[in-house]
This record gives sequence, structure tokens and C-alpha cells, in this order.
Amino acid sequence: MEKGKAVLFSLLMVISSLAGCIDGEVSSGSDYEQQIADMEQNQNMTNQRISEMEEALVAQQNENDWLRISLTETERELVDLEATIIAQQQENNELVTALERLRQTILEMNQTIADLRRGDENASSTDNESDSDDGDDPNGWLDEQDGGYTYASDVDNHRLLMWDICDIRDAAGENDWDEAKRIYQNGKNAEKSDGSYRTLQGFAAAAGKAHGYDSYYNESGSIDTLISAALEGTGDFEGASDIVRYQGIARLTANMGMVALTIHELNTAVSKADAGNVNNNSGAPHNWDEAWAFFHGPDEFYVCSPAKSMQNMAPYFGTVDDDGVAATFAATEAAMIDGLSALQANDADGYNAAVDTIMKNIIIANSQAVLKYAQYMDSDTDAERYQAKGYVYWKSMEAYAAPFMGDGCYNIVVHRVTMMGVTDSSACDAFIWTNGQQDPNGEPDTCYNTVTHAISTDATTEAECSGYDSMYFQDDYGARKMNEIFALKDASQLGTSYDVAPFLQPVWDHYGITAADIGTLT
Repeated sequence: MEKGKAVLFSLLMVISSLAGCIDGEVSSGSDYEQQIADMEQNQNMTNQRISEMEEALVAQQNENDWLRISLTETERELVDLEATIIAQQQENNELVTALERLRQTILEMNQTIADLRRGDENASSTDNESDSDDGDDPNGWLDEQDGGYTYASDVDNHRLLMWDICDIRDAAGENDWDEAKRIYQNGKNAEKSDGSYRTLQGFAAAAGKAHGYDSYYNESGSIDTLISAALEGTGDFEGASDIVRYQGIARLTANMGMVALTIHELNTAVSKADAGNVNNNSGAPHNWDEAWAFFHGPDEFYVCSPAKSMQNMAPYFGTVDDDGVAATFAATEAAMIDGLSALQANDADGYNAAVDTIMKNIIIANSQAVLKYAQYMDSDTDAERYQAKGYVYWKSMEAYAAPFMGDGCYNIVVHRVTMMGVTDSSACDAFIWTNGQQDPNGEPDTCYNTVTHAISTDATTEAECSGYDSMYFQDDYGARKMNEIFALKDASQLGTSYDVAPFLQPVWDHYGITAADIGTLT
């Protein structure tokens, strides 16, 4: 540094001399000293600044080193966490396997107990008396009752189909789509006397069944189309996440497939009873028994049944009794019991009333589910799961709800749609601005429809009331809106809470369902 100062001093002396020569003046020694002092001060300041910058650089370098160490530690933690997750998943898989083995052990124990109680000879006698289509009960643990319903005939093989539903759900829960599909198509537990298996697909894909799904969708085997789409990741489930596919498989098989089976058997029972065939083993009571086998199934597999879904939904709406039993389930079970007695007595009014009660409560339970999951679709984390659940319950009721949901009239002024019931476009031209009390001397204050006798609460002025026109008629508006909300491929529907009660109200009116029947979502 001293050498640098000497060089700088020499350079300064030369420059100063030249400056003095140029100006024609000779600088005094005191001027040189001042200039040197100034230069030294500037040099000191520069050195101080460089020192500060070096210190800052060292500090930054230390901070970078600390960040690198932290990043390395975080990466190690992530590796450890991934290892923990893998280990936990393996443990979960082992628990699932253990639970399955435990279930099988319980069933084997039940079989042993049943065999000890009845004896092999008695068991064989029971098998010989069963219908050839029903086959044997290879497990020997089924009794004559499920829930509070006592069977009048042998439908053991039909009851075992609920076991398949549980196994399909378990396979789907592990994302084993192939195994779920294999059970759906080939069967697993409901073995018939000829060695073949009763399968859910065998029914879902069959034509001419006594339910309303195929006629509504204008497609033979429409139920199979929807279930297969979930199993294969096609149709509505194309590109769907594993979460969405699981919901489709687990719930469509039970809440659409098994409910359709139930409806088919109820209607078949009525047809046989109307024809005078009320024999327990081959007539209407036998089909009525099959309906309960498909709706409730064995108590051991009740957890997978539509009846259990019905029970699960009611507490969210406060429609349970003091013992926690869903009003829908209690009414359905009572109707099944009463309906069987009516069939055996050939009481047409009795068994038709029972069918109406069962259908009413199926609609209530599905409506509760649709209301709940439509409102939950604003979830930040589970919106697609709620949408998938809502989709399943909507599809399960659509064929029996959409025909009554009605049309709409769009108001071009207020930009809202007024539900009109089942009507035609001419109703949209029938709105008039009139006095709501029908006072000929009163001031007009109501937008009234002279065809449907509906009042538009959206239009509150004459100008707004004039906004209705037949060209803005919305055919099947209610059902179309439901399908838009639950469109699994439309991610834009997620993140919004929907109130679908206005769309369902005409359905409830048709089935005689009250606000108390639906309850209030809490």
C-alpha cells in the first residue's frame, strides 16, 4: 500500500507541475499537500468501501453455504418421509389382507356353527329343496333373516351377490381395476348349483329388465355401460383420477346396479301377484325376497349395501329416530315386511302401496346425497371426490327423477331461469304483469303465468316481467343443470357450492316428499 502511495504521489507531482505550467502559475507547496491529503482521504474511503463489500460477500457466501446444508437436510428428510410412506402403505396392505382373512375366518366359523346346529343331513335336505336357479349356499352360515326382514323362500344365492359388491369395492380401494372388473364380469361368491356364478354384469347388461333405466337412457344395458366406464376409465370416467374412479366403481355397483336389481324384482313380484301367482317359492313372494336380498343382503355384508347408504345419509339431515335409525331405512324395511304379507294375501292395494313407499324413500335418500355433495363441491381439497359421489347418486335416481324435474323459461332482462314444471315453450309467453291479490282496482305488482299459474319471484317490475319469451324456452332445464354440475370431465364446476333443491322440488312434489322427509343439511 505504501508503494502505491509513493507512485500515486509521484504521478500527482508530475500532473500538478504540468497543470501549473499550463495555467502559467506555480502552485505552492501547501496546495500539493492539500491535494495529497484529499487523495489519501479518498483512498481511505475507497478502501473502507471495499472492505465492507468483502465482508458482505463473505456473509452472503456463509448464508449460501447454510442454505445448501439446509437443502441437503431437507432432501434427506424427504427421502426418509418417502420411505416411511412406502412402509406405511405396505403396512396398510398387510392390514387389509389381515382383515380379509379375519372376515373369511368369521364366515368359516359361522359355517361350522351352522353345520353343528343343523347337521349335515339337514343341510343337504335344505339344499335339495331350493330352486335350481338359486343353487346351494356353500358357506352354510346364512339364516332366514336379514335386518328385520324374514325371507319366505330360499334366495341364499341372490344374497351372496352382496359379497361380490364388497369384494369389488375392496379391489377398487386398492386401485386394482382388473380384479374389480373380473369380479363384476365373472362373479366370485354367488355360485349356483351348476357351478356357474351369478354376476352383477349379467343383470346390468341384460335387456328387458323391469326397471326404468334402459328406457330413460334409450339404451339396452345402460347400467352396464356406466359401471364399465368406471372400471375401464372410459366414457364419463375418461381421464378421471383414481379417487373419482373408485367412487364410480364402489358406488355405481351398489347404488345403481343393486338398486336396479331391487326395482326389477319389486316390479316382477307385482306382475306375478297381479297374475295370481303368490306361491312363496316360485311366485311373487320369491321375487319380493330377492328384492331385499339385493337391497340389504346378508347382515355380514350390509356395510356394502344400498340400505347402508340410505342409513348413512340420514344423520346429516337430522332424519333419524332416537336410536339413530334412518327414517328412510325404517320406512323401507317396514314396507318390505308389509308388502310380503300383502303379496301372500293377494292384497293389491297393500303391495302397490309398499312399492310406492320403497320408491319414495329411495328418492329421498338419493336426494339427500345429491344435496349434500353438490353443496360440498366448494371444498379446497376434496371437490372432485364430492362431485364423483354426487354423480353416482344422481345417476342412480336420474331415470326416476328427470322426467318430473321440468323445463325453464329464461328471462332476458333479469338473466335468470324460472322453473316451470313439465310444459312447452308457449308457457314462456304467458307471463303477465298483474295484481297479485286479483284486485281489479289494485295496482299491478306480480309477474303471473296464466298457463302454469306460477309466480315469478325474479321479475319484480313490468319491464322485467316482459323479459320472458317462448324463444328462450329451456327444455329439460332441471336435469340438464344437474348433469352440468356433476359432469366429471368439467373441472370448472369444482370449487363452487351448489343448491340443487329448486331442481329437485318438482320430483319431491311428484313422489309426495315433504321438507320434513328431506330434513336440513347440517
